Amino acid sequence: MSASLNYYWRLAATGGCFATFGIGGLVLSALVFPILLLLPGEVRSRHARWLIHQSCALFMRLMETVGIMHLEVIGAQRLRSSGNTLVLANHPTLIDAVALISLMPHASCVVKRALWKNPFLGGVVRSAGYISNAEPETLIDDCVADLVSGNPLLVFPEGTRSEPGKPLHFLRGAAYIALQSGLPIVPVLIDCSPSTLTKREKWYHIPPRPFHLRIEVLAPISASRWVEADEVETIAARKLTRALEAYFTQQLERNRQDGRS
Repeated sequence: MSASLNYYWRLAATGGCFATFGIGGLVLSALVFPILLLLPGEVRSRHARWLIHQSCALFMRLMETVGIMHLEVIGAQRLRSSGNTLVLANHPTLIDAVALISLMPHASCVVKRALWKNPFLGGVVRSAGYISNAEPETLIDDCVADLVSGNPLLVFPEGTRSEPGKPLHFLRGAAYIALQSGLPIVPVLIDCSPSTLTKREKWYHIPPRPFHLRIEVLAPISASRWVEADEVETIAARKLTRALEAYFTQQLERNRQDGRS
């Protein structure tokens, strides 16, 4: 009986948390961010990103407080103090971006075109000056420009959420950003146990117990670890993509082995 009550409590709490997230985004879009339009572009974006950071942190605390999840972060200071670094993370769950932005006060990120017009969050992402993927021809240049202006940039190299049990598959966009910017890469490993909020699951497909979201921020690395400075860019991007893919796979497997030992 207690297990059944716990399940239905977490189901209701999950729905309540996501409803709160959507309503909060709508309130920010309608009442708060219009005021920021009075500020110059870069100042507006910086304040908007800080507000989004605070809102994401509140959302993560809410999910922990109501007993849906437990968040474990290792190396959080590397994100909190990050300047213009390229933050790369694997992407197992729906809330990965929220969790990482909650740790980075002024981060930029790439968002899907559909989110740009979302009635709940569209105003939020536009005010923050996040980068839309609507224009693939200029996406890399836009990301590099944001990075070199001094902001950390969050990118999921897979381009979408991972599928449980399947190997990681990175796209080349992150490698091109790293090569053209020449800035450090901060790898972030994300693991969720039990698996939930994956690409093929709805929010109400909750696991049998509260899930544990583990985030480990590794030491910065350079693309030069794997590619030579004088390599043709297309070849270098291909090599770097495969190297990063292998690196993340190896590190995630290390964590899983350590967890079982």
